[in-house]
Amino acid sequence: MSEPVIITGVAIMSGLGITPAAQQRAMDAGRTGLRPLAAFPGVGPEFASLPAGWILPRSTFAGNRYGPASQLAIALARDAIADAGWEAPALRDCWLFVGTSRGNTAGSLAPWPGRRAHRRMATSNSMHSEMAAAVSITFGIRGPFQVISNGCASGLDAIGFGYWAVAAGMAPRVLVVSADLPLISPLLRSYQQTGLLSRNGVNDPYAPTTSGFLPGEGGAALCIEPAAPDRPGYARLCGYWANSDAYHPLGLPADGAGIADCLRQALAPLGRRRINAICPHASGTAAHGQAEQRALQTIFADAPPASVSLHLMKPFTGHAIGASGALDTAILAYYLRRHLLPPNLPGLAGAGGPFTMPTAPLPCRPGIVLKISVGMGGHNAVIALAPVED
Repeated sequence: MSEPVIITGVAIMSGLGITPAAQQRAMDAGRTGLRPLAAFPGVGPEFASLPAGWILPRSTFAGNRYGPASQLAIALARDAIADAGWEAPALRDCWLFVGTSRGNTAGSLAPWPGRRAHRRMATSNSMHSEMAAAVSITFGIRGPFQVISNGCASGLDAIGFGYWAVAAGMAPRVLVVSADLPLISPLLRSYQQTGLLSRNGVNDPYAPTTSGFLPGEGGAALCIEPAAPDRPGYARLCGYWANSDAYHPLGLPADGAGIADCLRQALAPLGRRRINAICPHASGTAAHGQAEQRALQTIFADAPPASVSLHLMKPFTGHAIGASGALDTAILAYYLRRHLLPPNLPGLAGAGGPFTMPTAPLPCRPGIVLKISVGMGGHNAVIALAPVED
């Protein structure tokens, strides 16, 4: 018998701001955090017109001991721990899961402004595990840490593994931290060369004209604990499921079969619980947009018209690659605590079928919210959330 699990602390940083409240204010106002990279220091001129999101102030990444993503992970962890009210005894036996696609690549492949230069491979900065080590050292976390790097599903997988550990009674509490910093020229060129980066700046993942994703720095931290009558929470975690396409190292099946199968896995144990809303991956690449729409329309073909709302986060924050799933989940949890669902950026194309795309915060009815992430290489993941009282 699994234990009920809730999210008790949240931290969020993106181009929208460095607090959860800042994310909500911008989203409620219909304001994106994306602007041309011409205003961002250190990126090559070939990307000057590319819209992207970055975190301000840049002092968030200050420090020479750890790489910039590790510094962001520490800042996120500090805010989430304070939000949950955890003190030293609780942190000591906490488990730590970190989700990242690129780790400290931003500090090792290219110089990081304001940071002392390090010889490549001369420090731990080149290791993804440094992010977890830095958090555990800073906060005295002596429980096990694990680093999950499953491409763009990394952050959602980290939440899923944290949920499993708490629900199974293995971990007394879990801290999940996820961060990625994709705004350096070598990374942007690699995405451009593989056809994943936007070529026309269209910020509308399901539009026929979308040509690729718009990148964004971002991260989130979540404190996860067993539910208790005296323990307030943001949202309840109701399940985690994952599978693989076994199809292609970059692409995904045009029919979205892997995504659809993962959704079927999720819906089976949820039984008759109503699916109110879905936060899809919606990366912005044309192939993913078509496949995800087909998967959603297949699984929800019998749903009543306008019965399920979609909530797309990347038009607001940009694609924070491995951190995107955790970033989206943290935003959802922040809204759910207020019995709301987040709005969409105005003017987006819909996904057809029974799905609506509200542009104002929506009252959250009793039921389930699904969050989908898809990682390069064919990894699909789904998390189920609900209001704590549901």
